[in-house]
Amino acid sequence: MTSALARATESFRASRPGRTLRRYLDARGLLLAQGLAYRSIFATFAALWVAFAVGGFWLRIEGPVQDAIIGTIAHAVPGLIDRGDGGAIQLEALLSAQILGWTGAIALIGLGWTIISWFAATRSAVQAMLGTPEHRPNLVILRLADAASSVGFGIAIVISALLYAFSTSLLDTLLGWVGFAQTSTLTVVLTRIAGLGIGYAFDLVVLWALFTTMAPRARPARAVWSGAALGAIAFAVLQTVGGVLLGGAGTNPLLASFAVIIGLLLWFNLACQALLLTAAWIGESPAK
Repeated sequence: MTSALARATESFRASRPGRTLRRYLDARGLLLAQGLAYRSIFATFAALWVAFAVGGFWLRIEGPVQDAIIGTIAHAVPGLIDRGDGGAIQLEALLSAQILGWTGAIALIGLGWTIISWFAATRSAVQAMLGTPEHRPNLVILRLADAASSVGFGIAIVISALLYAFSTSLLDTLLGWVGFAQTSTLTVVLTRIAGLGIGYAFDLVVLWALFTTMAPRARPARAVWSGAALGAIAFAVLQTVGGVLLGGAGTNPLLASFAVIIGLLLWFNLACQALLLTAAWIGESPAK
């Protein structure tokens, strides 16, 4: 029995999942994930304020585009936006965000720096998981690259939301032509599948872009794509069970007053661990 257990343990250690876990632990993945989770929650709040303050009137127009963008954000980070079912940010307060005078401009700069700092911390953590030496070009160029990445990430969210709004509208129209109402079971199921598919594709592309830009040429493109595909599955699971995390925090009477924040911290911690585990998985792929 002991011999069989030892062989099984050795076999797991030699397997790619075992090597991935060892790489993750050796590079202090748990500690790095905790630090990233702390930064992520501040960066997310900052990004929302900046986006809606800068987006201004366009994002405040009620309609399918606004619903799609807010829905995409709410799905990506469960419990973040309160749309009547509980959340950390009131939707009305988010839609009223704006820049007022020079104090607002200073706040905008500070929040923008918070977002850029998150990209810098994430790059260092990803490079640690991949085992690649941290490349430090000119600091100004590096910060400009981080700023461009943050803007690109925001544009990707908008594109994903627009695709979701267009695809669901087209699907409703096509099903309506063949006699299915918007409230029918088939319409609801197909719309949900379309949403999951677009969400998975968004996570896949974002993870691929993160690993490609933060550690260029560290691993072959095929290894990065396969790792991003696994990571996107992990994020889809986390987004699905995000409500459970928030509910679990709320069942503790000592935490009930700030259950949403505790739930978000738990979710971001798990999300950052999934991100770094994905990077460690890619790190265990052949270098060529």
